[in-house]
Amino acid sequence: METAKNLEQCEEWRKRAFLGPLPPSFLRIENTWSGNQQEEADRQAAFALQQMQNQTMSLMGRLTITVVQAKLIKNYGFTNMDPYVRLRVGHTIYETHTDRKGGKNPHWNKVIQVFLPPGVNKIYVEIYDECSFTMDELIAWGHIDIPSQVIEKGTTYEDWYLLSGKQGDNLEGSINLVLSYHARNPKAYMEMRPPVVMVPSTNMVGSIQPFAPVNVYTAPPVNPVPPVPASSLPNAEVELKQISEMFPNIDKEVIKSVYDANNGKKDTTINSLLQMVE
Repeated sequence: METAKNLEQCEEWRKRAFLGPLPPSFLRIENTWSGNQQEEADRQAAFALQQMQNQTMSLMGRLTITVVQAKLIKNYGFTNMDPYVRLRVGHTIYETHTDRKGGKNPHWNKVIQVFLPPGVNKIYVEIYDECSFTMDELIAWGHIDIPSQVIEKGTTYEDWYLLSGKQGDNLEGSINLVLSYHARNPKAYMEMRPPVVMVPSTNMVGSIQPFAPVNVYTAPPVNPVPPVPASSLPNAEVELKQISEMFPNIDKEVIKSVYDANNGKKDTTINSLLQMVE
């Protein structure tokens, strides 16, 4: 027994002397891509995506939302509420200022201009009561469909939209919005094609390969010319002053927005503002 054990030990020593100790990386795949190369690849990919986003936004239409006022059913504060509006269009959020002591009938007359992403046809509205020592309280909310004629024809649309809240669905009051849309270059936007962007890549064992093609959806090089606002035309200043004198209680920015949305047509602008006042 002792002889057999000695023979096994000798054989083990012989193997170790012949093969030597195994390295720590034995049977492991080493990644030869350095951190600097990975950072450069990420930078180029981010640049390509940023370029895609900038060119896509340059082709989007501009939606103008005028948040005029609201009529709420109940005052939930100990004193008059301090309401403000929060809008969400796509993944972007906008807010109005707070109407101090606005209570159940707050007025904002806030003009908000947004780029309308493709496929977005709703506006999510929330009204909050601004609180000093606690979290702002959500009073009312609603999903508002953007009228098809606003997008297709670029017309100005004004309406009261029902709001939901603690009182129930569509029972918390209503909000008055004016919507208008300016299309930039819809034909070029629809004809966008995904070009090939070259980004560094690796093979299965992590070695560096030449630049590999990656499809990134971006726009062709176009330079759309934004429409000239009607308020910059020669006679616009005089007409806007006359309209402002007719409607002293409406903010001048609101009047200017409605004037631009109606392509500088004075009579049409007056009719739209009369509907707002009513």
